[in-house]
Amino acid sequence: MAEEPMGLRERKKRQTATRIWRTALDLFVERGFDKVSVAEIAAAADVSKMTVFNYFGTKEDVLLGPMEEHVGDAADAVRHREPGESAVDAIRRQFLAKVAERDPSIGLSDDPRLLQLRQLLSDTPALARRAMFFQLRGIELLADVLAEETGDRLMAGIAAHQLVAARDAVILENHRRLVAGDSADDMADDCAALAGRAFDLVEKGLQGYPANV
Repeated sequence: MAEEPMGLRERKKRQTATRIWRTALDLFVERGFDKVSVAEIAAAADVSKMTVFNYFGTKEDVLLGPMEEHVGDAADAVRHREPGESAVDAIRRQFLAKVAERDPSIGLSDDPRLLQLRQLLSDTPALARRAMFFQLRGIELLADVLAEETGDRLMAGIAAHQLVAARDAVILENHRRLVAGDSADDMADDCAALAGRAFDLVEKGLQGYPANV
């Protein structure tokens, strides 16, 4: 089903959020995350400090908001998968669609801001901790979906960790290649092949878990 066109108000909200994010990233890159205040971000983005907090809960969230939007991707793929489709197949299908779209959320974008963000994550412990929280939250959400279907929380957690680890390993390789100077188009075919191998490896262990009938 086609998505409904975005209304004017929603477009303006997204434009404001994007402006705040880009402004914050520029300031953080220039001066360092810890040396920039929310008030300074607001002034540079031409909004009030309260507006920044209305869009983003904390200074860390200002930068990592786009990442947080994808925390539930794996869980959504499994929850809405086709009848007879395994969790592995659902997440693989979603990931390959993102490869085709050159989706920044999997590290497949030529936007230089992606590399700047990755560097800030490496250099800033507070941001690294927040990113780790998102990863753990994604595993938890996926485990919730699997546990609802199977009634086995332990196995659901094991499967969720394996699936997210396979996906994140491919994303990490994408970031490594971006840093090395490869373009998203150059990487796409290799990324798809690597994702196929990674999920195939997980699938051999999970063997169609869980059945979706």
